[in-house]
Amino acid sequence: MKASTILTLALTAVMGLHAQADPAIEAAKTPEEKGLAIAIASDKRDEGWKDWSALAQMVLKNRQGQTSSREMKIQALEQKKDGDHRLITFAEPRDVKGTAFLVHTKKVGNDDQWLFLPALKRVKRISSNNKSGPFVGSEFAYEDLSSQEVEKYTYKYLKDETVDGMSCYVVERYPEDKKSGYTRQITWIDKEQYRVLKTDYYDRKDALLKTLTAKGYKEYNGYWRADSFFMENHQTGKSTLLDWRNYEFGQDLRESSFTATRLKNAR
Repeated sequence: MKASTILTLALTAVMGLHAQADPAIEAAKTPEEKGLAIAIASDKRDEGWKDWSALAQMVLKNRQGQTSSREMKIQALEQKKDGDHRLITFAEPRDVKGTAFLVHTKKVGNDDQWLFLPALKRVKRISSNNKSGPFVGSEFAYEDLSSQEVEKYTYKYLKDETVDGMSCYVVERYPEDKKSGYTRQITWIDKEQYRVLKTDYYDRKDALLKTLTAKGYKEYNGYWRADSFFMENHQTGKSTLLDWRNYEFGQDLRESSFTATRLKNAR
């Protein structure tokens, strides 16, 4: 057999493996069933990590192009029967140092969220009416910081499309929470690893509000994490960049560290 023929067969086999979809996706009969199957497949690829932490620099840019930055740490604790727990603490600059945010994501119903502001010296519970508001002046809303549980949305597959050279499913999802700041979101999920590469957010008037772009995915202990998240607000001209570093998995984080009573001493 000629070398060129062997190479062609090898490439065909590899491409076939990459293009092979989850059986549930292939079996879906409607756009709604296919959208849900894609969301479940993506969620299943990111199960079993138990806990992780990372450091991040948050860079805020206003409409005039002026920037300010903040240093933060995020810790996450996986929950088997409900949504995950996440804790964010700020180290710099001085005006936000000690600020801490905690979320207990729920698969069904409203998430529990708390914010500790050092200047007030008290823990404030975030009302479900305020979760569409900006998180510490950034273009991320409080609801964006919860883990994206499958049960929080209904879904509809729209089409296939290529993003950054990767073949993606394009799925529209609709929040179950009537108090969400969004009517719908459109996500681009790559077919090979089921990672979310981009999300468009539509406001309550169904106008495009923001776009989140994830870049530089790397694999850690079998789990994929992006190096950066860039949230661009199309209506205000503002943006927020999150640059991630020092991902660590399996640190044996404890449930007791993810309680509202511990926020004042969170590090």
